[in-house]
Amino acid sequence: MTASLSRVQLRVRGYHLDGYGHVNNARYLEFMEEGRWDFFDQYPEMIQTLHKAGRAFVVVNLNIDYLAAARHGDDLEILTGIVHVGERSGLCHHRIIRKDGTLIAQADLTFVLLELKANKAAAIEGDVRETLSALTITKEAFSL
Repeated sequence: MTASLSRVQLRVRGYHLDGYGHVNNARYLEFMEEGRWDFFDQYPEMIQTLHKAGRAFVVVNLNIDYLAAARHGDDLEILTGIVHVGERSGLCHHRIIRKDGTLIAQADLTFVLLELKANKAAAIEGDVRETLSALTITKEAFSL
């Protein structure tokens, strides 16, 4: 397993479904958020570095490709990792894969770091940049 890649397992339950019997599109957002929280749990130094710098991780854009339907009882794996750190924003990638290997959905999430006192986006620099860059992986790592 790639060190900077979070993997969360979950089973699709009845309350995840819409009237058509498959996972509602909004639930995928929750699945991906669960993946990000797991990522943060695995790398507490990232959150500590952000807090020390007076910064917060804020989502500013999310692009999701829905590729196949997940249904009741499906076992899913949510993969999450940071794939790019720029000067003022970064990119987090998610993949949701069914146990049989089917790619259900994937997404690119753009984040910025909010300077808490000024309530505006801040440059990604210094210790924060070093910490985030050290956790960055390629999208190819999601296939391993």
